[in-house]
Amino acid sequence: MTEAPARTAATPASRVEPAARLPLRWGRYDDRRAIGLLLIVGGLLHLQSSDTGNLIPLITGSAAHIAGWLIMPAAGWRRVLPLAPSTLVVWLLLTGPSSMWTLTIPFLFWLLVRHRPWRSVLAVGPVLLNGVVCAALFAEYRWMPVALALSAAVVVGSAWGARALARPVASIRRPARGAAATDTPTASA
Repeated sequence: MTEAPARTAATPASRVEPAARLPLRWGRYDDRRAIGLLLIVGGLLHLQSSDTGNLIPLITGSAAHIAGWLIMPAAGWRRVLPLAPSTLVVWLLLTGPSSMWTLTIPFLFWLLVRHRPWRSVLAVGPVLLNGVVCAALFAEYRWMPVALALSAAVVVGSAWGARALARPVASIRRPARGAAATDTPTASA
């Protein structure tokens, strides 16, 4: 019987989120990430229930949205930077489905807070395209729940895509120093 090879730092199963490596002053990483995400999204949805006769959701939704960003496990400046722009986007969404393209801004801040590398910014394309499609398909505010549901699916899919893009890739140019170069071609081959 042969034993399974030992996992090294380069194997995908041993990959740890960059933000999970940060020392936290309070709470656990998974709890803060889940509660922060719940408050960010919940604040956005709660704010959408406001109208000219009911302004309380503007205050509570904005407060929940801001609290969600502040709870996320990340470096301090990465949590503070999205507060004003992301809250402004949430307020702009009150104009209807034609403003769904603005979700690219909180999405980019999500990548920043999650400590994603620059190559993961490529995942913003579907979010921007979704905004264009929503603006073209849904002209009236009554379609906002449908536009929000579609946008949520696209943003979640893009976030997973950004996570996949953030994975380190093995170099195809040359083996790392100290690695056995058994598969490299030689001049006699």
